[in-house]
Order: sequence, then structure tokens, then C-alpha cells
Amino acid sequence: MALDKDVRINGDITVQEIRLVGLEAEPLGIVSLAEAMAKAEQLETDLVEIAPKAVPPVCRLMDYGKFKYAQSKKLHEAKTKQKNVQVKEIKFRPGTDDNDYNVKLRNLIKFLGDGDKTKVTLRFRGREIAHQELGLALLKRVQADLEQYGIVDQFPKMEGRQMVMVLSPNKKPKPKQKEKAVDELESKEEVEKVVV
Repeated sequence: MALDKDVRINGDITVQEIRLVGLEAEPLGIVSLAEAMAKAEQLETDLVEIAPKAVPPVCRLMDYGKFKYAQSKKLHEAKTKQKNVQVKEIKFRPGTDDNDYNVKLRNLIKFLGDGDKTKVTLRFRGREIAHQELGLALLKRVQADLEQYGIVDQFPKMEGRQMVMVLSPNKKPKPKQKEKAVDELESKEEVEKVVV
């Protein structure tokens, strides 16, 4: 009985004629199922259907355990090569102060530097909803400050009582560039403190 629903082996194969492939991947021609099963028993291997949609279906003489192991390894490698993109979220308010703004901006730069998409949410409470232009101006400021780190996927739009903007990273910057960007932002904050 087959361990995998997609692959049929030995007695699970029901067609009468198959195209048989040997242990070393050499073609053995079109043979009856009974001949192929006898050959598999003689060589003490399994008969594995590897191309069921072909006419006639292609079956190979091989060790099914090794075949399953190779398949799981391929699947695992494909999963590790696949990049998992996360969406990080930073929340602002229309009255977000400069220091809070700079901290959140630094986090946004870090997220974009790591290759994550970022969602910038600006929440309005109570009467703040009447002054949506303040929120839009704040999001435009964020967009301008992050111009070199990311591009806007979704421009600011209202969703209920909040305004949302989505940013994607430009390209994966080198780690030194990311650190340099954070250092520039911190030095900018120090200059602002001295001026105030």
C-alpha cells in the first residue's frame, strides 16, 4: 500500500501496460504490469509509478523509502529557499510628537531594511476625525522621510476611523547601509535637541 496518496507503488498500480525504467534510470521499454512486478520481486525493489499521466504510465524500479526521502528533501529545500515576507505595523496619532515620531521612523527604517513590508496606521479618536488633513500631512511626512528606504504600495486611504499606508522595501540594503541610516537619524535627533 502506498504511503503517499499521489504516488502508487507495487500492488496499487492498476494499469495493464507500463513504460518501465530500470534501477539506473535506463529505459526497459513497454511491458505488462505482471512482468514489471516479477522484475521488481526478482531485484528485491519496489515498482513506483513516477508519471501516472503519461500514456502508458511510467514506472521505475527503485527503493521506495529512498524515493520518499529524496522527495521530502526536495520539498524541505524549496521551503527554505522561499522568502517569507511579513507585514509589520507602526501606529501613529495625528498629534504624535517629534521624539515619538523619530523612534517610530527608526523602527520603520529597521523593518524596511530587514526586507519586511510595513503598514503605517494613523488612528483618529473623537473629534480628530474632523481634521483628516493633519493625518494626511503626517503620512506624507513619513513617506518623504522613507523615500530612500522603501516605496509606497498603497497610498494613504481611510478605513473607518484610521488612515492606512503600506510601504515595501526598495531592495535589500547591505547591513552597513542600514546601520548608517539609523546613525544618520540619531545624529539628526541630537542636532534637533541642541537647537531646541
